[in-house]
Amino acid sequence: MMPFHRTCKEVSALVIAREDHVLPWRDRLALRLHMAICAACPTFERQVLTMRNAMRQWRNYEGVETPPGNADKPPN
Repeated sequence: MMPFHRTCKEVSALVIAREDHVLPWRDRLALRLHMAICAACPTFERQVLTMRNAMRQWRNYEGVETPPGNADKPPN
């Protein structure tokens, strides 16, 4: 087996792990090489980035404030 060859399953795990910590250089290189030759994994990576950005926006969402006394009524 080649030292930087990764399967799609391994690459998907690396994409997820990259969200939590910095990958070692060997894993980063293997990830880049795989992304260059695979059609499906870059799509998965974009989906993960889209979800991460959506969650970041949701966390920072402040919403519309409801005036006191109107807590049971939905905003217009």
